[in-house]
Amino acid sequence: MAMTIKVSKLKPLAGYVLVEPAKADKKTASGIYLPDSSEEKPQFGTVLACGDATYDDGQKIECPVKKDDQVVYKKWGGNDFEVGEIEYQFLKFEDVLAIIKK
Repeated sequence: MAMTIKVSKLKPLAGYVLVEPAKADKKTASGIYLPDSSEEKPQFGTVLACGDATYDDGQKIECPVKKDDQVVYKKWGGNDFEVGEIEYQFLKFEDVLAIIKK
């Protein structure tokens, strides 16, 4: 029996955030459509869940973002986790580079 995981039920462990990456553009700025094989993963997305604070050398490090924040993250950071057709990212706090202001 296969188990189905709901993303809303995932709670990242201390020091991690769960991000849903933005959809990759399928068209260039000049209007050229790109094939799926040429897609580069976006480096920004929406925070779905935040883990608890972590400790480094005795110092408490709080999560720098909150749920629903739009963030930019490191290109090679994080761990992919696929649910259905969507590939989510578990990122360490330090892999988040910026919050995109609304």
